[in-house]
Amino acid sequence: MRKAIISLVAAMVSLVPACVLADGMPSSATEASPGHVTQADLQPTAPDTYTVVKGDTLWGISGKFLKDPWKWPQIWQMNRDQIKNPHWIYPGDILALNRNAPGGPQLSLATGAAVGGGSDVAVANVVHLEPRVRTESLTTAIPTIPGSAIGPFLSQPLVVEPGGLDASPTIVAPEEGRVMASAGESAYADRIGTADGVNWQVFRPGPVLHDPDTDEVLGVEAKYLGDARVRRFGNPTTLTITRSVEEINQGDRLTPARESTFPNYVPHAPDKPIVGKIMGVQGGVAEIGQYEIIQINRGSRDGLEVGHVLASYHTGAIVGGLEHDMGATSGERSDSWLGKLKIGSLSMKPNPVVPDPPATAAAKDDKPGAVLAAGPVKLPDERNGIIFVFRVFEKMSYAIVMRANKPIYVGDVVRTP
Repeated sequence: MRKAIISLVAAMVSLVPACVLADGMPSSATEASPGHVTQADLQPTAPDTYTVVKGDTLWGISGKFLKDPWKWPQIWQMNRDQIKNPHWIYPGDILALNRNAPGGPQLSLATGAAVGGGSDVAVANVVHLEPRVRTESLTTAIPTIPGSAIGPFLSQPLVVEPGGLDASPTIVAPEEGRVMASAGESAYADRIGTADGVNWQVFRPGPVLHDPDTDEVLGVEAKYLGDARVRRFGNPTTLTITRSVEEINQGDRLTPARESTFPNYVPHAPDKPIVGKIMGVQGGVAEIGQYEIIQINRGSRDGLEVGHVLASYHTGAIVGGLEHDMGATSGERSDSWLGKLKIGSLSMKPNPVVPDPPATAAAKDDKPGAVLAAGPVKLPDERNGIIFVFRVFEKMSYAIVMRANKPIYVGDVVRTP
């Protein structure tokens, strides 16, 4: 009986995928992302191995292996839990590409032996301890995308419902003798108690954001003005302005300071079709390029989440059509447009054309040619970039342009790639 139980346990263990047992490697079990990468998805110059270095980003590494970086979860065969809580990759890690893995090319974390290092790599990694204090900076995982571009937007600006700041603490006055407050100066605020914390951000209600398609109010963008810290609680409470990007005035609002949490989701396409529009860009530039911050009119209620990647398309223009009957006789074509041509006061009118006798139904069907209507023609939308969503509100989101093949404009369409 004991032997039978041991045999049964051994058989069950043999059914567990090897990548589940491997430490720090993504699981390829049941809930894998839909679809698999193929050889056609790989970059022509994709390396067999790559060693992660300081300064790398997940997006940048993805681009070394894949033509479409958002297919990263598929090449790792990640499930949805791993997309939101990925196995972090650190400087010094070695990524190995198996081009002939079952189901398509696959990436994994490699050991020294797996990439040919063998005992030499093991010896090189030995650390000799000595009886003295050593200091070493903590190694941090590589970020998903460049942090310098989105850092200020992780906690600001703030999108609230109309009137959403009405109940917030208010700057009642700058320090005596001043009209406004800036960094290093004092200000006074109401409705701050000892239980409310000491670190605050200062906002000013800004423009009302409307959906460009439906005119629905999506929220009010509160403009970030600076940071403040409580120096003395009371009625009013005394604040010290610790940072200011603009002058802070009487009537500006306060919200508890929020920690800037860097997006740790793996870049991935939405699970369902999402279509929206670019409704604004920070800085008000005319042409949007790489690493610009944009607003889109889709949010959590539409299924959008941090880490989602969308493709942008420039909306095709509507151009006026020219009446042109490819199957008409030369005389009929002349009468349709040449007779309407004017040069100065001279009107060019062709000689009258005697129409052909009416054709039979059979002859009409056999007549070659195609007809292009004279009305306006909608040109197709052209793809011009890739965006990464990094901050999501209920009805709208902020995204960063990761790739711009052509100029991107406010009003361009964004949708699931």
